[in-house]
Amino acid sequence: MITMKASEIAAIVGGVLHGDDTVISAPAFLSSRDCLPGSIFLAIKGENVDGHDFVGDAASRGAAISITSRVVPGNCVVVADVTRAIGLLAAHVRSQLKNLTVIGITGSQGKTTTKELLASVLSAKGLTVSPKGNHNNELGVPLTVLQCDEKTEFCIAEMGARHQGDIAALAAIAQPHIGVVLRVAAAHIGEFGSIEKIAETKSEMIQSLSQDDIAILGTYDDYTPAMASLHHGRTITFGENTSATIRATDIELRDGRAHFDLVTPEGRSTVALRQYGIHQIGNALAAAAVAHAVGISTDHIAGSLSTAEVHARWRMEVRELEDLVIINDAYNASPDSMAAALTTLTHLTQERGGESWAFLGNMRELGATSSKAHAEIAALASQLGVDHLVAIAAPDYKSGIGPTTMLHECASVDEAIEFVKFINRGDVILCKASRSDKLEVVAEGLEDLWNTKIAKEEGDKK
Repeated sequence: MITMKASEIAAIVGGVLHGDDTVISAPAFLSSRDCLPGSIFLAIKGENVDGHDFVGDAASRGAAISITSRVVPGNCVVVADVTRAIGLLAAHVRSQLKNLTVIGITGSQGKTTTKELLASVLSAKGLTVSPKGNHNNELGVPLTVLQCDEKTEFCIAEMGARHQGDIAALAAIAQPHIGVVLRVAAAHIGEFGSIEKIAETKSEMIQSLSQDDIAILGTYDDYTPAMASLHHGRTITFGENTSATIRATDIELRDGRAHFDLVTPEGRSTVALRQYGIHQIGNALAAAAVAHAVGISTDHIAGSLSTAEVHARWRMEVRELEDLVIINDAYNASPDSMAAALTTLTHLTQERGGESWAFLGNMRELGATSSKAHAEIAALASQLGVDHLVAIAAPDYKSGIGPTTMLHECASVDEAIEFVKFINRGDVILCKASRSDKLEVVAEGLEDLWNTKIAKEEGDKK
């Protein structure tokens, strides 16, 4: 955060300052527990919690001011809309940082992993700010921008969307120099109505760029490459075909992780990803494309990607227990991400020699396509050779299941966890569904019961 006075902030956001005209020198926070000396506390009134109740706690931890929607004890800037106010403040701060390079990332899947891979690559070149957790909305993007100051060289802004116009609004705040669209897929199609509407929304990232900016486009669907027509400046493509500017070749999986040669206009270098799944190649190539655009060498990019760790919770989080592997990919689910996770499941199972178990909940927000999409995923599971599909309160999988896969239907996550009694040493488990289905509870429950089961077996041998 650049240093400002409280009165300056009040003028920028159209608010009224109550209390001292103190100096702000630290970023803004949504949780009072995170506040630092000189920071800003945002008093957001939600459905269950009112941030105004925590203003005192924020001040006790050093918050210099709170931005509120009503007068509270201590220093505060009162505004009509706290969310709008923090967006205005972030846009102002962004405009003051003339030497900051902002990278905006959007797409139907892969944003968070790409963001973390890119942060790892860029950090070796200069001070880099990237979102914490899943900060990709009208609050998350401003909070990310406000972490930047005059010393920051790169800011990565992850941008999600629930409605048309969302990406355009976030881009207006972050003002990216480099706009990345990973891919267009059917995630949230129930919200948007069609995949064409999803593509239009993602293209708002590219339309926000000036002629001097750089567009980076994936080649994994028909919609994303076509966005090149919306940009009159430099465009870089990435993918696994020979026409892509940044591409992967000589691809192979080792222990479920992708190994490939990274090819750029500058040269060629070997990458060995630490993340599970062949679908991670696209995320790595997107990060490589940005790094190439800012002048980082191919060898350095490859080396950074090969050492990068991704700590996104419940996203292809692999737990290697005693004679059992659990893939906790419970953060969200769409047909494309479900297909990628099932492919990883079968690869890991083939290497370990046991049986594969797919504990699957619902893929939400698919609208009229939902029943068909679930049936197609069940059919794919059979084609891939998944041994067991445990459908948890998700009856639509049943119509697509093939004869090679045993279907087990459960009414609840608690019932699903009990299937640990049928799981054997050497098996591999996948837990995946949309966020609201809470499949991480299944993953954690299976792990606990498996550890208990193994401990009992070991005890019985003594």
